[in-house]
Amino acid sequence: MKPEPTAPSTRLSLWREASDTHVRSRFAGYYYLLAWGLLWFTSSEPLARLWAWAGGSLLLLVFFALRSQHRPSAQLDPAQLQRWLDLHWLAILLQSMTWGLMLAGLQLLPGIVASHLLIMLSAVVFATALAFTFPMRMGRCTLAILLTYLPSTAVKFHLGIGDVGESMALVAYLVYLGMFLYRWNREYYIGLERELRLLQHGEQLDRLSRTDALTELGNRYQFNALLPAWLANARRQNGQLTLILLDIDYFKTVNDQHGHRTGDLCLQAFAERMRQVFRRDSDILLRLGGEEFAVLMPDTSLEQAIPLAERFRASLVEQPLQLQAQVQELPLTCSLGIGHFLPLCDDSAEAFYKRVDDALYRAKARGRNRLELA
Repeated sequence: MKPEPTAPSTRLSLWREASDTHVRSRFAGYYYLLAWGLLWFTSSEPLARLWAWAGGSLLLLVFFALRSQHRPSAQLDPAQLQRWLDLHWLAILLQSMTWGLMLAGLQLLPGIVASHLLIMLSAVVFATALAFTFPMRMGRCTLAILLTYLPSTAVKFHLGIGDVGESMALVAYLVYLGMFLYRWNREYYIGLERELRLLQHGEQLDRLSRTDALTELGNRYQFNALLPAWLANARRQNGQLTLILLDIDYFKTVNDQHGHRTGDLCLQAFAERMRQVFRRDSDILLRLGGEEFAVLMPDTSLEQAIPLAERFRASLVEQPLQLQAQVQELPLTCSLGIGHFLPLCDDSAEAFYKRVDDALYRAKARGRNRLELA
């Protein structure tokens, strides 16, 4: 028997299980009420023991309300999702036990002559429905099936209703149902693992599409997606947003003199130096292409950003880049343009970017290795 909770025990799998359990529970109440009504109105004297029939209907309505209104929330953490599943399964098990006892009671209660065939069919059909609907928790589902199936079957044996062949068929079907429950449980988790794998693959592809393969910083695609969104958020909340653009000075000379392999190592070392200086969780580091980089700094003023930018520029001069797999240091400098979002001036992300980009070009035109304000 599969241990509970079953792998994969991630929040996503628990949420999927909780969602499936709730969706599959919503319509169960209708079928219980329909079967109870069928047993009631096909009995030989529907008006006899009216209190028993009405009480059973009321009890089923209560379970129907409990199971349909007990909804999981997407905001729940794994521990809360597990508690939700425990409570919902408690309701399922209580209803299964109640249904099994109600079917047994129809055979024992004097004055009620219900169809033996319909009682047995009700036990078999609802046990089958449980196995087919809730295979995600094999142990609990097995218990629910037994609570549904055994009471009426035990009363049947006790009262000697039906022949031996019918009794053997009921026992054989219960074994057969257990085999199929095991199969449906495996199929459910195989499907769930396949879905999780596809989601993880999609997330990985999305992450790769937003990441520069060489430096592992964000790429131009991510920059183009983030800048308009953060600009709109800053405008809406009257917040601050600062953008730093960085360009390695004379980078073409590095490629020409040392080769493209060294150029790639230089870009990786430059990105690592950026990580060392711009270390705040809110800072987004990006490579826009070639030797041009950017830092997006939400909720940051110019007064906060300029010292960080100057510190980075000075660190390249004072501590030349140490290339991986090479012992020599490579002296490099960079030019920087820095700008702060101005709602009255920057009517679009393109306008804001161009203003900072113009500052970067002024830094390069005025001798490089310097910072210019937009």
